[in-house]
Amino acid sequence: MRLLFLFPLLLVSFFSTAQELNYNALLLKKELTENANAVVRLDEVEIEVLSQQKMTVKTTQAVTVLNRLGDRRARTGLGYDSDKKIKSIQIHVYDAMGNEIEKIKKKDFKDVSAADGFSLYNDYRYLYYDYTPINYPYTLVFEHEYETPDTGTIPSWFFLNGFLVSVEKSRYSITYANANLKPIIIEKNLENVDFDIKETSNSISYTANSIKAMKRESMSPSFDKICPKLMTRIKNFHYKGFDATVDNWKDLGTWVDEKLLSGRDKLSQETIAKAKSLVVGVEDDLEKAKIIYKYVQDNTRYISVQIGIGGLQPIAAVEVDRVKYGDCKGLSNYAKALLKEVGVTSYYAVVEAGGDKVDFEDDFADLAQGNHVILAIPYNDKYYWVDCTSQILPFGYVGSFTDDRKVMIVKPEGGEIVTTTAYLNENNYQSISSSYELKPDGSITGETKLMTKGSRYNSHFRLEEETEEEIVREIKNRWSSINNLTVANYNFQNNKSEVVFNENISLSATNYASLSGDRILFTANAFNNRNVVPDRYRNRKLPFEIQRGYLDEDDSVITLPEGYVVEALPSAKKIENEFGVYTVNFEHDAAHNTVNYKRSFFLKKGLYPKEKYNAYRDFRKEVASTDNAQIVLLKK
Repeated sequence: MRLLFLFPLLLVSFFSTAQELNYNALLLKKELTENANAVVRLDEVEIEVLSQQKMTVKTTQAVTVLNRLGDRRARTGLGYDSDKKIKSIQIHVYDAMGNEIEKIKKKDFKDVSAADGFSLYNDYRYLYYDYTPINYPYTLVFEHEYETPDTGTIPSWFFLNGFLVSVEKSRYSITYANANLKPIIIEKNLENVDFDIKETSNSISYTANSIKAMKRESMSPSFDKICPKLMTRIKNFHYKGFDATVDNWKDLGTWVDEKLLSGRDKLSQETIAKAKSLVVGVEDDLEKAKIIYKYVQDNTRYISVQIGIGGLQPIAAVEVDRVKYGDCKGLSNYAKALLKEVGVTSYYAVVEAGGDKVDFEDDFADLAQGNHVILAIPYNDKYYWVDCTSQILPFGYVGSFTDDRKVMIVKPEGGEIVTTTAYLNENNYQSISSSYELKPDGSITGETKLMTKGSRYNSHFRLEEETEEEIVREIKNRWSSINNLTVANYNFQNNKSEVVFNENISLSATNYASLSGDRILFTANAFNNRNVVPDRYRNRKLPFEIQRGYLDEDDSVITLPEGYVVEALPSAKKIENEFGVYTVNFEHDAAHNTVNYKRSFFLKKGLYPKEKYNAYRDFRKEVASTDNAQIVLLKK
């Protein structure tokens, strides 16, 4: 890193670079095309904080798309609302030789609702152009400028846009009118990026060149955890009509509560009376909360509006109550209002939702973090988390969408960073109990009982909402290692109070076992035999992560065919190391002509350096090999 201080008169216009670039894709350096589906030729933003209530943002992104997998890296749209005014927007497209083949002006863009025309969200819009490439490679240059009074969400900066994308030139610049508007910037994961900083009395800019693409590796941490980026905020900002001065999360939470949420929890007297009637005779606050949550699930529907477009302020509860729909902010605020009327405290909670766990930064309080809103309900010194956008999730269950991550909850006394419910290790439990009969022709028939909880519940309980055709397809996919599987019958019990899902499945399959002369060979582990060995790398680049961990317990009673004896039975085995514990055991009961197969696999949550990957892979390879161990039967 090099740090340079320049006088304002020496600064050259940031956006002259776009005109200087040669978009001939054939001239790209090999180091930029390696492991890349797209090469960002220029990624440039110029932010001007003109006052606490005025900011302009100019962006140019030129992307050379090498193949169809890189199409999604070529941006062609911009969200906006009543406060965010798009001043200009255009697209230029170049062929492989760098010749311009198309120019798209603002009038050519489609302007659509960001919420499918729902009346409460008419101000939330999306301007985009649906470009269809003819040949590869091509280069798409997307330029736009917008103006907004909302200075509370300064755009952050990603030097890389994702896996399998390289960057030729990346520039981030922010100028500010006075010292009170000077940005606070934190740098993340820039250790391996060669970048320059240029700073003056009223500006700061970052420049980086030739950043190689990162290739996703098996079990890589989420891109957000490892990507090089900048996070930016200003202490004195304006947002949705309100000024703010924020030093920390406590300040931010107080401001959100007093400004963005204040007065938005009003309900009609009729609705208040309805809410109170639902909890008549119920004294326990948690039971009241469950009743209200069920009411919201049964009487509203969710529509998607990104926080980045609509802002963090929810639609008033009385309006959501009237139309019976809302986005995550509106529905959470509505449920919060109903809970208040029946005497139950709850807190508005902002979270970065998704399959990958992304934490809020402990010491960086800004409005840009988070893409989703849920509710936190305090009870007996713990929080119960509810997602009001789901009509099927059990009360207090957040699944893998918002589990185990730092979020901001908004209290009257201020904001607070807390961690949502964690489903870790043995809490993510699956039990499979089965009994099946092996026939002389190699076919099997039997019964299987599954029980799942924790994050495992999340991937199973939705079965009860599916059609019979979809259920059978899912079961066959789950046990794809069993050829010619037929599902004879099934039933489910969804225990929402305990958050446990039970499945009872009757099945059969032909040609499960292999016949070889007088012998039958088969794998005892019929129903939990999808252990995939992680990919092998000669020179792994990234650390690896087991995000949640789990515990599997399997117990199968196998009835052997008449006229056969056990010739070979695999040995019992135990493998234990820092990653987990695996045990397996086989018991032959000659009197009843059965084999009892028992298996346990405990995998631990953890983030590990790349140097330990081979040891982990060897562990999983040994587990997979043992899972596939065969029993050999010999005809008498």
